[in-house]
Amino acid sequence: MSSQCPGKNSWPELVGTNGDYAASVIERENRRVDAIVILDGTPVTADFRCNRVRVRVDSNRIVVKVPTAG
Repeated sequence: MSSQCPGKNSWPELVGTNGDYAASVIERENRRVDAIVILDGTPVTADFRCNRVRVRVDSNRIVVKVPTAG
């Protein structure tokens, strides 16, 4: 689904990095999105939004899933 969104919409290279760092990279590379750092497993809404990227982190704030727009 994220291919519907303009600009870069997936950041596999950020898996394993610090979540706050990842969010700053994402927002710099695609100014249309807001990157939100959340703990993996946190309940979230299922709506699809091109201006949102969820950065899923573990308890050490390390990115554990590929951040994608949606």
